[in-house]
Amino acid sequence: MAVITAEQVKKLRDRTGAGMADCKKALEEAGGNEEQALDILRKKGAASAAKRADRVAKEGVIAASVSPDGKKAVIAEVNSETDFVARNESFVAFAQDIANSALAASPNSREEFLMVKLSNGATISEEVGAQTGRIGEKIEARRFEMLDSGNGTVASYIHPGAKLGVLVAITGVNGDTAKAIGRDIAMQVAAMNPMALDRKGISKDTIEREIEIYKTQMRNEGKKEEFIERIAQGKLEKFYQDNCLLEQSFIKDASKTITDILKEAGAGVTVSGFIRMQLGEGHHEPALQEA
Repeated sequence: MAVITAEQVKKLRDRTGAGMADCKKALEEAGGNEEQALDILRKKGAASAAKRADRVAKEGVIAASVSPDGKKAVIAEVNSETDFVARNESFVAFAQDIANSALAASPNSREEFLMVKLSNGATISEEVGAQTGRIGEKIEARRFEMLDSGNGTVASYIHPGAKLGVLVAITGVNGDTAKAIGRDIAMQVAAMNPMALDRKGISKDTIEREIEIYKTQMRNEGKKEEFIERIAQGKLEKFYQDNCLLEQSFIKDASKTITDILKEAGAGVTVSGFIRMQLGEGHHEPALQEA
């Protein structure tokens, strides 16, 4: 059996964050080969992850990364079981590494995303397993989305606490002006949660459902049938103003809409797209198993 030095153990521990005893055991099993020992630890982490597969990782953080030229960005959700782990600096750094690496790799699917290589050479999938083994609770790289502004600028905003993040693509202006406007509008999206950029982005089904609700409300209030359609259309206008980003009142100055803010920035300045990601959206608890 190879003699394992304290220096080897410390080096592997620094690379992986695993316990000293686990590192020594892995090195002994690998005959002193650090890379093989690293694989052994990752495999143990993956085994631990499998044991925790039925547990829910619903805490975590949202991380974003913008390319140096500001033209594209990625936003990702990385989960843990407890907020205690989510607030740990190393976990936050891990989530940021995932966002940075995904931006560089530009994956086209979740499968490709999980195979993205991180800064330490491991794939996201491998490192999730290793982190699960080290931390002792289920870790999940749940999802990512990318936003490309073309020739515009993407601004990012992560709300304090990192439970909510936004990307906004601004076109028609570049540089610091684009970043400033983009950040203001990203904060708007975070606070007001618009359904779409404009009316074209609201589905026909959603509109029909809203109108039906308004008409039912009016009938329940005893309104005359000849007035109901007009009242429903008026309510629909208010719905658009609340749910279309370009029609919303600006959170910093309610006398202006987002469209007004963009016009003030210059002719042709507009928002070409946005992504809002909130921790745990669509995340369901596992079904209870019958005894």
